[in-house]
Amino acid sequence: MGKRILCMTILAGSLAWPQTQGSQSNGMPGMEMSGDGAASPAVDSPDGIKEMPGMDSESSRHAMQSMENHHMDMGPHMKMTALRVPKPGDEERAQQVVEAARRVGEKYKDYHTALADGFKIFHPDVPQKMYHFTNYKFAFEAAFAFHPEHPTSLLYEKQGDNYKLVGVMYTAPKRFSEDDLDQRIPLSIAHWHAHVNLCFPPPDRKKEAIPPHAKFGFAGSISTEGDCQANGGKFMPIVFNWMVHVYPLEKTEAEIWDVTRGHDRDHE
Repeated sequence: MGKRILCMTILAGSLAWPQTQGSQSNGMPGMEMSGDGAASPAVDSPDGIKEMPGMDSESSRHAMQSMENHHMDMGPHMKMTALRVPKPGDEERAQQVVEAARRVGEKYKDYHTALADGFKIFHPDVPQKMYHFTNYKFAFEAAFAFHPEHPTSLLYEKQGDNYKLVGVMYTAPKRFSEDDLDQRIPLSIAHWHAHVNLCFPPPDRKKEAIPPHAKFGFAGSISTEGDCQANGGKFMPIVFNWMVHVYPLEKTEAEIWDVTRGHDRDHE
C-alpha cells in the first residue's frame, strides 16, 4: 500500500479518479504533470529519478537547472501571485504556518532523519543551489487539505558531503484560484508560484530544450500553444502545481518569506 501511494502524484487539476486512466508522464517529485487538468500518476525511473516529459536524462537535467536559475526572471514561463492588502488575521495565520514549519525544520535538520521518514532527494547527482527532499505521501495529501506540519518537500543546501536544511516547500493543486491559495497561506505575506506556458519537445528535438539557446522547456523561447504545435511539441499551460517556499529558521519576516533565495547568488 505504501509503495502505491508513493507512486502517485498530487491530484491537481481534478478530483475525478476515472480521469487518471491515460498516458503517464514523469516530473518533479510530488507534482503532477498532466497538461489537461486530469490527474496523472508518475512512475519512478529505475534509479529513482523522475524526468521532465519529452526529454531524455541529459536534457531533463539541463532544463531543471535552467528552471532553477531563471526562476525569478518572471518571464513567460513563470506565474506568481500578487501581494495582497493585509486582512485582519493574516499575520496570525501566517505565523502559525511558520511555527509548524519551524518544528518540521528542527526535526529534519539531520537529512538522514528525512530519508528515514520517507523523503526522497530529487536529482542528487545534479549540482543545485537548493535540493528538494520530497515526501510523496504528503504531496498526495496536499491535493485535498493543507497541513503545515506536512510539507511536500524539505529544502536543503549542500555543504560538502552534508546537507543543511534551510526551508520547506508547500504545494497546492494547480486548479486552485488565488483565493484558494490565500486560504492556505495569506497572499498578503506569501508569494505562491507556478511554471506556465511550457512547450516540451518532440522525440527528435530533445536537445533543443538545452540552454542557452533553448526553444523548448523551462527556458525555451516558445511560450504559446500555436508556436508549440507548429514545432511539433506538447504544450502545457501549467506544469506541476502551485508552490511556495518558507524558511522558518530565519529570524526576520523578509527572510522567512524570501522569494529569491535559491534563485540568486546570495546563498551560494
